Amino acid sequence: MDIYTLGVDVGSTASKCVILKNGKEIVGKSLIGVGIGTSGPDRAISQVLNEVGMTREDMACVLATGYGRNMLMDFADRQLSELSCHAFGAKFLFPNVHTVIDIGGQDVKVMKIENGSMINFQMNDKCAAGTGRFLDVMARILEVTVDDLDTLGAQSTKEVSISSTCTVFAESEVISQLAAGSDKCDVIHGIHKAVAARVVGLAHRVGLEDDIVMTGGVAQNKDVVKALEEALGHKVHTTPMTQYVGALGAALFAWKKAQKQK
Repeated sequence: MDIYTLGVDVGSTASKCVILKNGKEIVGKSLIGVGIGTSGPDRAISQVLNEVGMTREDMACVLATGYGRNMLMDFADRQLSELSCHAFGAKFLFPNVHTVIDIGGQDVKVMKIENGSMINFQMNDKCAAGTGRFLDVMARILEVTVDDLDTLGAQSTKEVSISSTCTVFAESEVISQLAAGSDKCDVIHGIHKAVAARVVGLAHRVGLEDDIVMTGGVAQNKDVVKALEEALGHKVHTTPMTQYVGALGAALFAWKKAQKQK
């Protein structure tokens, strides 16, 4: 008999779900672009269950992770740290992973992994520097969408330095660069290099070891990934599942729990 488990990752800016079959096959996933404190989690859950034609009762175990995991105390069987879930999810997708860099909406996390378990981590959660929120603010100043940053940054032909790691000061630097006539594409690439510089400091404190995997929504920005590879001097692996890694890890932990209950 097949066993289905559901992982729900309630982040600061998005809600993600993954349904696993027998702990091996991803049969459904959903993403709603709003997170904690909104209808996002409920909508993401309804969407993924509808996608696979199942109900909550068909799930052998439901595990919630992310900042908003406590919102689902009445729905989920268990809650678990997003750090553990990202580590386990990354291991599933990249069996040789030893370092996970997760850039979310409100923080940056760098984790050292051994056999799918996190053994050390560093986290920037005191300010928005280097996060998805940082890129949102920069995109607004530049009057472009966040999705455009990747393409525009890749068109850069000249080095423009954005040296501040503080969002407020970086905003002033960007405005000054534009006022001085700097090309928008060059400024965007400079912003991406500033994000990479922020991550490097955390990464070296953890201790870098290949394979390095980047997760979170910012990993969709190839120009940020490229800037990070140049700053680290290492290949950085990404996946089309980048936004779902936490939810995937949660579904995997849910499967382990379901196995123990058999």
